[in-house]
Amino acid sequence: MPAGTTGTPQGTDAAVLWQSSLPGSLYDYIRVASFSLGADGRIEQWSERAAELFGVPARDAVGKDPGDVFLLREPPRSAEAGDTGEAESAGEAAGAPDPGPRDQPSSPLPDFLGERGLDGHERVALVPYRAADGQTGLAEIFLMPTENERGERAALCIVVDVRALRGIETDLAASQAVFGQSPLGFFFFGTDLTLVRVNESFAQAFGRPADWHRGRTPHDFLPRAEADRLTAALRQVLDSGKPVSDLQLVGPAPGRTERRRWSVSLYRLHSGSGRPIGVAALASDVTGRRRAEREAAGVRRNLALLNEAGARIGNSLDLETTARELLDVAVPQFCDLATVDLYQGLLVGDEAPPGLADGSAELRRVAFASAVSGAPIGSDDGETKPIQVGEVHRFPFHSPCAVALRTAHPKVVPGREADESPELGAVVQSTLVVPMVARDTVVGLAQFARTKGSEPFGERDTALAVELAARAAVCMDNARLYRREHERALILQRSLLPPGDPEAAGIEIACRYLPGNTATEVGGDWFDVIELPGHRTAIVVGDVMGRGLRAAVAMGELRTAVRTLALLDLEPAEVLSALDEVAHGLGTPGGKQSSSRSARGSGKDADLSEVYLATCVYAVYDPVTRRATFANAGHLPPVLVEPGEPALLLDVPPGMPLGVGGEPFEETEVDLPDGALLALYTDGLVESRDQSLDDGLRAFREALTDPSSVLEDVCDHVLGALDTHHGEDDIALLMARVQGLPAESVGDWHLPPEPRSVARARELAREQLTGWGLENLVDTAELLVSELVTNALRYGEGEIRLRLLLDRTLVCEVWDGGLVQPRRRRARDTDEGGRGLQLVGLLSAAWGSRRTPHGKTVWFELALPDGDSAGVDAVEALLSLY
Repeated sequence: MPAGTTGTPQGTDAAVLWQSSLPGSLYDYIRVASFSLGADGRIEQWSERAAELFGVPARDAVGKDPGDVFLLREPPRSAEAGDTGEAESAGEAAGAPDPGPRDQPSSPLPDFLGERGLDGHERVALVPYRAADGQTGLAEIFLMPTENERGERAALCIVVDVRALRGIETDLAASQAVFGQSPLGFFFFGTDLTLVRVNESFAQAFGRPADWHRGRTPHDFLPRAEADRLTAALRQVLDSGKPVSDLQLVGPAPGRTERRRWSVSLYRLHSGSGRPIGVAALASDVTGRRRAEREAAGVRRNLALLNEAGARIGNSLDLETTARELLDVAVPQFCDLATVDLYQGLLVGDEAPPGLADGSAELRRVAFASAVSGAPIGSDDGETKPIQVGEVHRFPFHSPCAVALRTAHPKVVPGREADESPELGAVVQSTLVVPMVARDTVVGLAQFARTKGSEPFGERDTALAVELAARAAVCMDNARLYRREHERALILQRSLLPPGDPEAAGIEIACRYLPGNTATEVGGDWFDVIELPGHRTAIVVGDVMGRGLRAAVAMGELRTAVRTLALLDLEPAEVLSALDEVAHGLGTPGGKQSSSRSARGSGKDADLSEVYLATCVYAVYDPVTRRATFANAGHLPPVLVEPGEPALLLDVPPGMPLGVGGEPFEETEVDLPDGALLALYTDGLVESRDQSLDDGLRAFREALTDPSSVLEDVCDHVLGALDTHHGEDDIALLMARVQGLPAESVGDWHLPPEPRSVARARELAREQLTGWGLENLVDTAELLVSELVTNALRYGEGEIRLRLLLDRTLVCEVWDGGLVQPRRRRARDTDEGGRGLQLVGLLSAAWGSRRTPHGKTVWFELALPDGDSAGVDAVEALLSLY
């Protein structure tokens, strides 16, 4: 079809429809002009394109020889040699009878037509010319013979700019090379959205020859949905002119089953005049790249999940909390449903539950999470009944879960069909069963399930699940070990401290203990309340230097030694001296007692020794005399608050810490009025990095503003007013409010060392007990008082003293000047004596003796009648001795 036409319309006769606009055809890219020659060989007609090409208007060209109008007769030396040579060759060949080939034209003669003139033959000439812009050009002139109305020979000349044509030829060759040799798929769509041309790369990608694609639409080689997307994108680019980049198309190539992915970029093509002539597309197969990107994204997702697991799992030392933390990480980032089952024995503290190795032990479901429904995952034995959180169960021996527990290897369990498990079979695609292994021990089982429609579990998913389960298992095992050690430490600590609030005669006690290490809750601070004979009470507070279990063990040994020494009824200074030797022996190999010099000498034993130091304050309160005796071994001084008076620090000589050895301890006696408050404490209460000791003691005294309040409230107020949460040291606080025995609860008599004093002692005891309303104890008390006074007359020395004390129990004391301590022995059947102390031991709740500054005291204690239980029959007890 000629350029500039639109073709013949359907249903009409042949006609030419001319366009008024520029044609936008090949002639827009090459420079073409025309002119005609008359019978005389001169220019008869001169086209506008000729005027544009040569820069000569028609008025200057018509009637002239063409050679005079545009021929460059002497080409400048700056012109290309090849062009000049070609022009000369064309001029030489102008007069030849037969024109040469197109690439070897004849040279024009000065009169342009040469000697042959208008001989009726077609000729071609390659001539240099002077262009309109003053530059030199090279034109190919095609002369076609014609006749005018008079029958004379004329000619029509077509002029083509050779250099523009050669540029187009070069561009076409380059374009053809790029189009044909590119590994990327090139294809062009016309304005009717049908393929005009494709290259071999595109044809090979879709498995059809290149010629097959011409005239095809996207629906011929793509799935319908993808073809619709490409068609819409083509129409958008054709209408708007805006390119589209990286349009992702997915689907199998025709005749193939493998799904591929292509990245397509579209842009609109224009003619030289700017008219849209179609859409060019560049396509590349990105299936491999997409797969690699997906795998890389999966790896990044897994790494992010592991990073999140490291941050979120194990923040608690509770096993069930750790299990829930694992599921919070896994659902829904990794799976849709998940459960955790732990061995029941491990949850309750058993070290090796039965069946742990073969997977048959009981398990408890401790956690469940779901992103799709609330239905728990059932057991894997085909039963439809789900396992609830908190339920104790067993997996069948041959089930996948039991096998995973036995082998410690994960297993992928395919989802059940809907008719087998109505609740979950319709949604679960597969379940990943992962044993939770910590330190080569299986502690439980984690199950991860994905619903239908999700991506199935792969090898990378299995490895990730194993890593998640292992991290949680280690945290759970750490929590289990911590709980075990914590419970043991608590048992140890509680066994070393007085149970509850201790009770004693004539004194009200309240105490607090705060460990510096909240993880183990054990430390080296201790306090104790020890009941002594005669309704006296020993109170002690100590602090072993150091923290943790080692200090607690040393504290336990010292506390036991204190109780033992206190029951010997030694004076406070003697107790601390003996305790100093005990503390010094703790650091020597085998615990043997030795002198300071030998223990701290050089040698092998010195290398094995450790230094155990402790501070301690020991006080004994007598509610009869209302006097307390203190001895201090390097401890902070007690605080005393008398009614209506500010708190003050008692001036008790501090002495050296226990374990130093070689230094004596001093005693201080202080009279305590009724209602006075005595506070013993350790340095953790008043000293920390943020608070100096002086400031802490001042704050402590200021906190004791109302000593008459309930003693428990006073303790809480003190702990709230001071900084007790620093965690740097243990804190022990012992508060004691004294209340002496009233005079009517004490009977005290002095008897001469003569036989009639025995009867007098029985009489005094009978009268005193009758006055106290203890008639039920009169017979027993008379018998025992008679026995002790008789022994004092027989084995003692000097004046005899009888004292009866009534508080929570009845205490009878007999004093004499003798130093020989009574010793109970077993009398033979034939012996007439030696059964007195046996009788005392049978009829009394407790008895004993202690040294005094001027002799000894023998005492016994009787429980007060409560109305429900009868006392020991004295006659029966006496007969039991024979």
